[in-house]
Amino acid sequence: MRELVVISGKGGTGKTSITASFAALSSEQVVAADCDVDAPDLQFVLRPTQRSEHDFCASEVAEVDSSLCDECGTCRDYCRFGAIDAAYRIDDVACEGCGLCELVCPRGAVQMREISSGCWFMSDSPCGPLVHARLNFGEGNSGKLVARVREAARVEARRIGADLILVDGPPGIGCPVIASIAGVSAALIVTEPSPSGLHDLRRVVQVCDHFSIPAAVCINRCDLDMQLTRRIAAVAQEEELSVLGHIPYDNNVTKAQMQKRSAVEYAGGPAADSIRELWGAVVELLNWRDDTE
Repeated sequence: MRELVVISGKGGTGKTSITASFAALSSEQVVAADCDVDAPDLQFVLRPTQRSEHDFCASEVAEVDSSLCDECGTCRDYCRFGAIDAAYRIDDVACEGCGLCELVCPRGAVQMREISSGCWFMSDSPCGPLVHARLNFGEGNSGKLVARVREAARVEARRIGADLILVDGPPGIGCPVIASIAGVSAALIVTEPSPSGLHDLRRVVQVCDHFSIPAAVCINRCDLDMQLTRRIAAVAQEEELSVLGHIPYDNNVTKAQMQKRSAVEYAGGPAADSIRELWGAVVELLNWRDDTE
């Protein structure tokens, strides 16, 4: 089973639009996984019908048993987050779930309880199954939710006999990105010709190198600053990475998003044509990886 993750060092580079177009272009059955659990957008393009919803629990908060508490103040003295008020009630938002109050309470009046951190969904789209998720506001453990989404995508792929999973990864280089790229067949790094795009490309390349993830580059909206586009291509060459695609700016991409369609489904145009060429290069990359393993 092959997994392609589409990532970017920063948000707004167009990775979700490209992932959705790949799902529409694939001639084989694919499973799509939206691993940007903090801001999942793939569902807005693939138009899924939800099949099932599953709770995700990965956090704990403290809870005080008033029948045992003698208000000695020990838990409040030790809490560094100000999560315990004068009436010995726990603020679930302020509580970090460290468990220290439970440890130091002389009466055993504090216990940790599991809370919902978000949920993940199994859906069906015109392009195939979609696994996506939503992390609750203020919750951590996004990396664990990403891992859950990827595992569900693998299970679904085995169930339907799909040989390819398309992962729409989160932006940046943090924990959810690491959870998205671990063990994938290849990564497509989408960047743009801007100073931040160039800077963050270098960072995400370092992450892929650290985890030995084969990677290639795509430059989106490449015609906005050709000088920076050439610099990005030079950096990719320095890192021994192939630039598989140059996608020009095209208003049709925005119009497609407004119609909840991928760029290649909505209309022709320079961006859609370039994405089709990019997909052909990605397929060759994945097939080459299969031949060398």
